[in-house]
Amino acid sequence: MNIIETKNLTKTYGGFAAVSGLNLHVPKGTVYGFLGPNGAGKSTTMKMFLGLTKPSGGSFVIDGKHFPGDRAQILKEIGSFIEAPAFYGNLTGEENLDIVRKILGLPKASVSEALEIVGLTQHRKRLARKYSLGMKQRLGLASALIGKPPILILDEPTNGLDPVGIHEIRTLIRSLPQQFVCTVLVSSHLLSEIELMADNIGILNHGRLLFEGTLDTLKRNAAAQGYPTDNLEDTFLALIDADNQQRGGAR
Repeated sequence: MNIIETKNLTKTYGGFAAVSGLNLHVPKGTVYGFLGPNGAGKSTTMKMFLGLTKPSGGSFVIDGKHFPGDRAQILKEIGSFIEAPAFYGNLTGEENLDIVRKILGLPKASVSEALEIVGLTQHRKRLARKYSLGMKQRLGLASALIGKPPILILDEPTNGLDPVGIHEIRTLIRSLPQQFVCTVLVSSHLLSEIELMADNIGILNHGRLLFEGTLDTLKRNAAAQGYPTDNLEDTFLALIDADNQQRGGAR
């Protein structure tokens, strides 16, 4: 069963198509890796799901609820982390989360639970402006997780982190579906990162979906097309490069 489905979802700005005829299928209870180079349309798609930007065409269904009619209900089911999370620097991590808790009408204990999940309990009294980049990313994840939503939408959550930070966030994301019976849609431009946490992937380039399925299926498809398969990063780059060349020839 798919918890997120899009049908010919499109977003244009003037004559530019940021997302073009997208048909996405995100299975319930999985980590779905949303891949593509910077500017491929990943963030735009996620913003449409969150009602932050309006689709130019097509439609989507999230957990049986249709956009735009069920927009309010859809938003109640999603925890999100889009771009760099913004916090009040003069408040502690705990105080920042408490604001989110009050907005969502959650019990006080949910702040401690969220801090525990992302490993920030010992830093909860530190001012947010004194947090390292990795700690800010964790706090962003904590605010997405605080209501234990059934769907998490995470846009480049490991951006700017060192290898240790990337590993920790990746391990955390991988554990979420089992921990909370939730579905995670996570974007990145690095296949090597997604490879270690995703069950299914979708590859986007210039707003179009080039591939959707498991990593094994991607390998098989790539081998059939004569692309390298030893290293999935190379497979991904070959796929993008072939699409770019095809586009260049089509102009």
